[in-house]
Parts: sequence; C-alpha cells; structure tokens
Amino acid sequence: MPESPHIDAATVVARLVSDAATARKIADALAENQFAVSAFEEGARRWSLAIHFRDRPDEAAVRALVASAAGAAAARALTFETLAPTDWVRKSLEGLEPVEAGRFLVHAAHARARVRANRTGIEIDASLAFGTGHHGTTRGCLLALDRIVKARRHRPAASRPSAHARRRRKQTVALDVGTGTGVLAIAVAKSLHRPVLASDLDRRAVAIARGNARINRVGGAVEVIHAAGLRAAAFRVRAPYRLILANILLDPLRELATPIARLVAPKGHVVLSGLLVPQAAAALASYRARGLVLVHRLTLENWATLILVRPAVRRAAKRGRAAG
Repeated sequence: MPESPHIDAATVVARLVSDAATARKIADALAENQFAVSAFEEGARRWSLAIHFRDRPDEAAVRALVASAAGAAAARALTFETLAPTDWVRKSLEGLEPVEAGRFLVHAAHARARVRANRTGIEIDASLAFGTGHHGTTRGCLLALDRIVKARRHRPAASRPSAHARRRRKQTVALDVGTGTGVLAIAVAKSLHRPVLASDLDRRAVAIARGNARINRVGGAVEVIHAAGLRAAAFRVRAPYRLILANILLDPLRELATPIARLVAPKGHVVLSGLLVPQAAAALASYRARGLVLVHRLTLENWATLILVRPAVRRAAKRGRAAG
C-alpha cells in the first residue's frame, strides 16, 4: 500500500487558555510571523488558543514572541504537545458506507466483512485520488461495466477455446483513461480476468492506483502508467482494446474522441462518464462523428454515463456493398 500523501504534517502544537484580549494579541502577533494559529471561545471569558508547527519549534523563541505580545505570564502558561501524524482522508473513509453497483461492492478496509459471496469486492484507499464509488460518475461506470460483463457471459461459448483464444486471454483487454484510485481498472480485472492498462496524468494517482491493485490482488493484471492524453506508445502497442473506460470531463472526452475511436476494437465498447446530463449530447456527438454507436445511457444524480460500441468492420462493409 502506498504511503498516503494526505497525512497531517503538523507534529507539535502549543496551547494556551486565556481571556479574549490576550488570545487576540497572541494570535495577531503570531499570524504576522506566519505561524498557523487557531482560537475559539470555550465559555464566558475563556478562549483556547492553539499554535501548529510542522517541525519541532524553538520553544524559547516562541515563548519570547508570546511574552512580547501578551506578557510573561502568558508565555509561562504556554504548553507544548507532540502529536501523532494523522491521515485525515483515511480517517474520513472509516465512516463511509460501501457502495453497491451491480455485482460490485466498493468499500474501505473497515468494511471487508460486508462483501458477500455473490459480490465482487473492491477495496479502495482513496487518499488524494478520485474514485471511492460514491460519486454518480464512478458508480455509473461500474453499472455500465456490470451490464457489459453480463452481456458477454450470456453469449454462447465454444466447447474448446482455440489457440488464438488462449493467446488473447494474455493480451490487454481494456483501457482505463484517468484511472484515479484505479477502481474501474480493478473492477475490469476482477470481472473479466484479463489484463488492463490504466493511466492518469497525476503521479500521486498512479501510485495510489498501483497500491489499490495490489490490495485487491490484481497487481499483476493492472498496469498503471503516468500519461496525459493517449499519445504515448504504450497505448498503441496494446491496441485494439475490447473495452475503453474514460471517467473524466467533457472537454478532455471530446479531445480524446479520435484516439479512443482508433484504439477500440470492432464490436468493442466505450464507456464515457464525468458528464453532467446536459453535457452528454455534446460528448455523444463527438463519438458518433467517429463511427461509434450509443447502445445505452445511465443517469445517476444528474450525471450521465454513456455506453457506446464500435460497429463490426464486416457488417459495415456489407452495408456499403448493399448500398452500392
């Protein structure tokens, strides 16, 4: 698991209980010297003052500054306390309920026991990256993936897989653009049991997604790279993809319409999200212009998720001959 970059770096706090006038004098003096100061009223004529330090301060220098602002008695009353580092994001995740989306249950570490046998559990340590499953866009993508997986499993299967089919199982099947926490890439790896390529332009998100893939025991199946857009050679050498997911924003979705249309395989699916309902038409127009067809639309909490498919080349060719 990667270290969370969201750990509170303050290690020492100096405290003082005083009257309002003293607290105000000290707070003003320390603020001018760029100290982090908080003050609040505890009761009638009693104020609690706290000074936060990232590194261990020179206590004598701090007391001297307090003495010059509010007198020697206030400086003597000042107490210093060493604090244990706190990961506030992880602490907030402890109160989050798991999120159900079709077969998937996205949960934090404290809720592992709530994953039932018929569910695909995805444990997420969000830290600074986007994607805990609580947002309508992430949940919409998971529901879209659930729909696609169900459709594939209902297709008639060959009695014995060919050598070509066995080779394909080792090839990267899906691409997750703007992976955030890696939740969608992990969901694909767990449900399709095939390799997935994921990317993000934020290096912190890349580290978090890799850690989450390891937590979910799909670290070997989910490759996460740092990349902006889809220009990197890593995207082309693994193409075509049977599934591409992009949960980002309208403008980058429109900018990526051409490369996504080139990278997706015939009969392959594209899942787009990060769109407010009024924005869906603009995104859809960009992908329709490049030959993709809308097959389903999901709306959750005013967020739209679009499922598109690239038509099979053979069918397109037949239609062309028939028209001629």
